[in-house]
Amino acid sequence: MALGPRLELRQGQALVMTPQLQQAIKLLQLSNLELTAYVEQELERNPLLERLDGDGPGEDTRDSFDTADADGPAERLDLSSDGIADKAREAMDVDPDGDNTFNNDSGYDAANADIGLASNYISGRGGDSRFDEDGGGLEQTLSENPSLREHVQDQWLLMPANVGDRLIGAALIDALDEAGYITEPLDDIAARLGIEADEVEAVLVDLQTIEPAGIFARSLKECLGIQLRARDRLDPAMQALLDNLEMLAKRDIPGLMRICGVDQEDIADMVQEIRALNPKPGLLFGGEPVQTLVPDVYIRRANDGSWTVELNSDTLPRVLVNSRYYARVTKPEKTNSAQNSQLKQTKTYMSDCLNSANWLVKSLDQRAQTILKVASEIVRQQDAFLRHGVSHLKPLNLRAVAEAIEMHESTVSRVTSNKTMATPRGIFEMKYFFTASIAATDGGEAFSAESIRHRIKTLIDAESAADVLSDDKIVEMLAGKGVDIARRTVAKYREAMNIPSSVERRRLKKAGLLKAG
Repeated sequence: MALGPRLELRQGQALVMTPQLQQAIKLLQLSNLELTAYVEQELERNPLLERLDGDGPGEDTRDSFDTADADGPAERLDLSSDGIADKAREAMDVDPDGDNTFNNDSGYDAANADIGLASNYISGRGGDSRFDEDGGGLEQTLSENPSLREHVQDQWLLMPANVGDRLIGAALIDALDEAGYITEPLDDIAARLGIEADEVEAVLVDLQTIEPAGIFARSLKECLGIQLRARDRLDPAMQALLDNLEMLAKRDIPGLMRICGVDQEDIADMVQEIRALNPKPGLLFGGEPVQTLVPDVYIRRANDGSWTVELNSDTLPRVLVNSRYYARVTKPEKTNSAQNSQLKQTKTYMSDCLNSANWLVKSLDQRAQTILKVASEIVRQQDAFLRHGVSHLKPLNLRAVAEAIEMHESTVSRVTSNKTMATPRGIFEMKYFFTASIAATDGGEAFSAESIRHRIKTLIDAESAADVLSDDKIVEMLAGKGVDIARRTVAKYREAMNIPSSVERRRLKKAGLLKAG
């Protein structure tokens, strides 16, 4: 049989992930902060995209995701040099050809106020920029979160020391880790500086007096000891407790009472003091700013007792397409051949930008509608939880929600990732409402794993020191309420909640280290 090239036509089906489809899928799983950052990048890249702030109306020639305020012409500022000069002259009421003199009255201050107000609007800020008002100074608008090293260096410069000690202190400050510990051996620091280790030790003692107490420690024991010394609580009994922290980790209370020479009440007070200390004092400085948790969806009770599901408009970037600018740039003109080639390239580029902008607006709208649809179905499924609490949380999976709203499970999974809902019971991640099911003993409606964990914790919190519940007893009590659960499952849930075993709880409650119900 001879081999040779030939042409064949075959018909088949395949899933093609276009760039637009990939973008839509990506937008679904982004959190509100990630979505805002993504839209900001698109605004910088695409000249046809503009941000709709919502403070003023948009132009009627634009396509907008949020068209509630897009009925009238947009007001724009003249940012040219002549325009700024005209604004300044209007604010100051100055005749350019006259005698511009100022009297000692309030006119000059009022003019300055107008200029400050105009400059704020030009720079994108609102409000008054005068420095003689409360909160108007530049130093009051800046926030500073110094790092641990900056905080330590500021205090070290105020402490009396010679030049040699300053150099040793600088080396020790550089050796600080983010938790405030010295992890490099002092012998290595001394060898690097060409001095004796005793000199480094002496400077280290001085640095350990710097706030916050506990920094420049070489171990957890030393860190806790520095803090207790600052509180004047480092007595011999407490020192003995610090020397045997491994026994405290094992909860060997009788052994600690014997070593420290104290009774049960005293050891309980000492352990409480240890727990009140900060094992990583350096983490108080230089960390990332705490981000406020902004929910994506609000769940509110209506007057008729039903639930209303609303999207948080503050988390939805509102963008529009400037079709007027596109029409002006691509307007045909009489040009020569060289200009025609350049105009063709411009039209091609602007057409790509227009398609990308329209698809982004459509994707944002589709994302919002999908989130709203999924959240509404979750609320419908978890009505008992919203009314009565976590003990009534129903078992729920992605398939049940996907079938109810006629979507794919992967779409529901992406929608519920990194999204939160504000309910009358608090703010929860959407993933929180999807839990495994625990069968009922009578074959009735199943229980959610989260509600079972809540019941286990409630039972343990209510137990007394004289009647500590074992895992078998908890299984028996849950079975009496219709829950079919194995002992190993109870133990797994208890350990996941960092709850000690019944033997450890009994010993801790008798020692007063664990609150009894």
